Amino acid sequence: MKTIGYARVSTDDQTSALQLDALRAAGSHEIFDDAAGGVRRDRPGLTGALAAVGRGDVLVVWRLDRLGRSLRHLLEIVESLRDRGVALRSLTEAVDTSTATGKLVYGILGSIAEFERELIRERTVSGIRAARRRGIHCGRRRGLSPSQVELARFALTAADATIAHVARQMRVSRATLYRELSMCSKTREPTASTVDGSFEAVPPCGSSA
Repeated sequence: MKTIGYARVSTDDQTSALQLDALRAAGSHEIFDDAAGGVRRDRPGLTGALAAVGRGDVLVVWRLDRLGRSLRHLLEIVESLRDRGVALRSLTEAVDTSTATGKLVYGILGSIAEFERELIRERTVSGIRAARRRGIHCGRRRGLSPSQVELARFALTAADATIAHVARQMRVSRATLYRELSMCSKTREPTASTVDGSFEAVPPCGSSA
């Protein structure tokens, strides 16, 4: 088992001496540090510290807010450490997840993370439903407009029409044309010949077969 310390100050003008002294006193075998604001993603010190710890090791920080960019980021790190079997100690908050009480803290933080993810999922679903009620398309951008789909359907009624030729004319891939035609009419999907890729005549969008 080894103890790895991590320290962070917000700017180059600040000194990490206080944190480093505390981490050394806590028995850190190796210390990684960053001089970066909490919202910054590029923190090589944190990356190195997380890579240095393994199952049975302990990651020590001076304070929990030194670890994550935000509560969500902190919870993600805590969950990752727990899954990897790494204990977390915060000197200021007196949190030590290698103890029974600390394991309870791990459980609470994990529950908060799950609650946060569920809230995000609910907000996302609600937002998508509200957008669809207003007629806003959600998800992948449509390859063809409804009028272009109708034009493609009309072109495919020609005796010598092939999916490849119509797709080239519409400047889309054959897969995109297949998908758009299928989305437009669920009652009868176009059927391609296994020989030349030609299509049977298909009814206009919204009509029944």
